[in-house]
Amino acid sequence: MATQHAFSRRQMLAMSAAAGSLAIGGGYRGAGAQAAKRIERLDPALDQIVSASEPIVDLATNLGGTANVEGPLWWKEGGYLLFRGTDLKRWKYAPGQGISVFKENTNAANGITRDMQGRLVACEAATRRVVREEHDGSITVLASSFQGRPLNFPNDIVVKSDGAIYFTDPWAGPRAQQPPGQSDLTFAGVFRISPDRGTLTLLVDNFLTPNGLAFSPDEKVLYVNDSQRRHIRAFDLQPNGTLARQTDRVFADLSGPDPGVPDGMKVDSAGNVFCGGAGGLYILDPTGKKLGRVVHGFGNTANVAFGGDDWKILYFCTRTSLGSFKVKVAGVPVPAERRS
Repeated sequence: MATQHAFSRRQMLAMSAAAGSLAIGGGYRGAGAQAAKRIERLDPALDQIVSASEPIVDLATNLGGTANVEGPLWWKEGGYLLFRGTDLKRWKYAPGQGISVFKENTNAANGITRDMQGRLVACEAATRRVVREEHDGSITVLASSFQGRPLNFPNDIVVKSDGAIYFTDPWAGPRAQQPPGQSDLTFAGVFRISPDRGTLTLLVDNFLTPNGLAFSPDEKVLYVNDSQRRHIRAFDLQPNGTLARQTDRVFADLSGPDPGVPDGMKVDSAGNVFCGGAGGLYILDPTGKKLGRVVHGFGNTANVAFGGDDWKILYFCTRTSLGSFKVKVAGVPVPAERRS
C-alpha cells in the first residue's frame, strides 16, 4: 500500500484498465539505468547477507496504472511469483517466461500469503475483508467486521505457525482522505484471527498507518510498519498470541530526505529484516541496525518477497515495476500445499 494514495471503495472496484506497456525480461534496462542501481554497504556485516556487487535485475518495468505493483508471493511448487499489477489483476512471473495474467478479479487484494495448509489468504481492500482461497477455488471469508463495524481496508497479512492470522487495517480516522462513515471503525488497527477462526482480536490501535508486518524466525517478535511515521515498530508476543504492549518499541527509523516509506516487509532465516524506506530497500540486522540499502532507481519500495528454489532470491515491487537480486541467506519459507 502507498500512503500517498487512499482510494475509495468505488474507485478500487472501478480500476480495471490495462496495466500499460510492459518491458519484460531477465536483463537490465540499459547500461545507464543499471549504473544508477547499487547496493550500498553501510556495515561490513552486509557481506554475509548480500554482496555489494550483486546485480539488481529489472524483471518488468513501466507497469503504468492507478494502483501500485504490490503483494509478491513465491509459489514454490509452481516455481513462480504472484503479484498484484497496477490494474489490480493478479499477475504471474515465471523465471525465463516473463509475466502473464493469473487472475482477473482480485477485489484489489494487496497483501497475500499462504496458511499452514498452503491455501492462499488475502487482504481484499475493495471488499474490506480478509479471505482464504480453498484448494477447490471457493472463497472463505475470515474477517469482514469488528464489533459490528466493517473493516477499513485490510492491507497486509502474515500467518503464524499455529495457524493464527495477523493483518493490518489502515486508512481510517481523521487522516484518511475519505472520512469514515458513522458505521465505520474510527481507528487503524492490527488484528489477529485465532487458529480456529472463532475470535478476531484487536491487538493495537495507535498506529497512524499500519502497513507491512512480519514475524522474527522464532515468532517471538512481530514487526509492524507505521508508514506515515516512517518507522518499524516491534512487539514481543505473549503465549496466547497477543502482543506484550509494554514491549512496544521503535525497531528502526527509515525516514530521510529521499522518497520512500516503510511498506511491505520480510525477514530472512537469520532474522535480518528487509524493508523499503527513504531512498530504497533497507537491510537491517535483528537489532535494527542498518547494514545496507538497495538503491533500485525507483521512487518507492512497495513490497518484497523471498523466492526461488532455495528462497535466496529477493523480489521487490515498486510503484510501476518488479525487480530482484540474489542473497546469501534464505528467506523464511512460505508454506506449500500439504499432500495427504
